[in-house]
Amino acid sequence: MLTLKDVRQYISGLGIAVDDNVYTGKLDSKKQKSIGVYSRPTSGPANIAIGGLECTTYDTKPVSLLIHWNKNKDETERAAYRLFEKLRSVSSLTIGDAHVNYLRLMVPEPQDVGSDDDRVYEYVIWLDFIYERNR
Repeated sequence: MLTLKDVRQYISGLGIAVDDNVYTGKLDSKKQKSIGVYSRPTSGPANIAIGGLECTTYDTKPVSLLIHWNKNKDETERAAYRLFEKLRSVSSLTIGDAHVNYLRLMVPEPQDVGSDDDRVYEYVIWLDFIYERNR
């Protein structure tokens, strides 16, 4: 199983934001230059192989990354693209005990979502981690 905590640790290790500025769940007061790791809702049927769950070799973890940076639009955009490029260039990946077969970026580039109430600019990256199931 691949958890949000595992994904958070992986994103933290990419060196875009300092470790305590990468978080899961809702924070009431987000620090600038931080990245939030969230579950992303999806729809459609479950992927279960013929033969049942014991024959299903992979699973998908849909994730949304919120890049909450600062009040400078250009710096925020650059931080979002640094993260996006690191994700796009992954060639081999194991997170926790899960081997990730495929990292599917669900957007063609980081998505500008404007600024929050404190005028801190934000971008979002949607991606799917497709990983081998532990059977």
